[in-house]
Amino acid sequence: MKYMLIIYRDEAAFPDSRMAGDHSAAYIAYTEALKAAGVLAGGDRLQSSHTASTVRVEGGETQVLDGPYADTKEQFGGFYILDVPDLDAALKWAAKCPGAAQGAIEVRPMWVM
Repeated sequence: MKYMLIIYRDEAAFPDSRMAGDHSAAYIAYTEALKAAGVLAGGDRLQSSHTASTVRVEGGETQVLDGPYADTKEQFGGFYILDVPDLDAALKWAAKCPGAAQGAIEVRPMWVM
């Protein structure tokens, strides 16, 4: 079954959006572990939330707003898509993600289309 690990973190704690140094090394090691286990189905990081645009259609009119949908303490910073046997396996991998110690990881099953 496929699960998305959605990484939330406080962007203010990581002002360099390129994620240099030890922070980047931890994600590289985690990604390599996912690949070696054969469970990585996809994933990527996102640019800072200030680069986002939000689109809504109300009454047939399109509205485009600068910035993310919600103003929150932690921002959506990236994701992994895992193909694992069950939720327990997805939760174990989520706990190993560097983002779990720096923010939160939302684990959500995917509807595969």
